[in-house]
Amino acid sequence: MDKERTLVLIKPDGVVRNLIGRIIMRFEDAGLKIVGMKMVWADEEFARKHYRDDLDIRYKEVEEKFGRNVRNELVKYLREGPVIAMVLEGVDAIKVTRKIVGSTYPNESAAGTIRGDFAHISKDFANSNNVMVRNLIHASGDEKDAKLEIPVWFTEKELHSYKTVHDIVCFEK
Repeated sequence: MDKERTLVLIKPDGVVRNLIGRIIMRFEDAGLKIVGMKMVWADEEFARKHYRDDLDIRYKEVEEKFGRNVRNELVKYLREGPVIAMVLEGVDAIKVTRKIVGSTYPNESAAGTIRGDFAHISKDFANSNNVMVRNLIHASGDEKDAKLEIPVWFTEKELHSYKTVHDIVCFEK
């Protein structure tokens, strides 16, 4: 099985709550390798590149039911403070990362996941009170998303190659 790459963002609420190290540790403990990492303060244009137009279809149901522009709220949320952007690499990196992160909605995330342990607001509460679900972290949803998202945040020169103990044990014969 080949290694793959995925994008992870620790959103502003994760940064200001001093969760960066605890979040990174979970990925490293799972054998994922950080091949790129930086802190970015996203402006409007940059945030809209990440939350691209084609994602609007995913938010249509919420927008119709509650009359809220989800993309605009996500862009605003991403701009609230600095973001830690990372590219993780490993076997099944996308699925493993999504499992560690938990469900988009914190109240639906299992204990032991990042969102299940550290994020607290439910989508029902958020929608009823017209507030954003602050869920600490973004992780590419699938291989297509990862291939589109990584170049928004990183140039090829900013991504690095090195061997970890997992590479030596699993990939060298």
